[in-house]
Amino acid sequence: MEAFNSLEADEARAALTAVCAAPAWIDAVATGRPYADAEALREAGLAAYDALTPEQIRQAVDAHPAIGAKVGGDSVESAWSRGEQRGAASADADTARAQAEANAAYAERFGHVFLICATGRSAAEMVAEARRRLDNDPETEAAEVARELRAIVALRLRKLVST
Repeated sequence: MEAFNSLEADEARAALTAVCAAPAWIDAVATGRPYADAEALREAGLAAYDALTPEQIRQAVDAHPAIGAKVGGDSVESAWSRGEQRGAASADADTARAQAEANAAYAERFGHVFLICATGRSAAEMVAEARRRLDNDPETEAAEVARELRAIVALRLRKLVST
């Protein structure tokens, strides 16, 4: 926690971008420093997330790679994405193809990547979720995306101060 609190403002914003790419969220959490402990950071981060508009949530969603996509790079965010999507990365060829097809159908229907908190989920589970969510109306799906992104933010806030 001490390391995060002592970052320069631009370094803190860069670190927070790996958690949630919505500029309003980054600003709110960065300006709230210093935090007493990880729980205070988590509470502030989730409160800032809950204040985001649908457009700001979409900004954050747009920063996420598709499930099953090869995530390159050596940034913290890239490493986190690879770890979170471990289940998709280990998919057999048929499941990987099914995920790619579900991703394409989802993007066509909703106009953005299929977002799910992938940690601990198998590739087959994620394919099933993508297919299920294709039946959602746009409002229901926006609510599901917001819940999944919130779970990702909570997970990544823990990672931020534990690495």
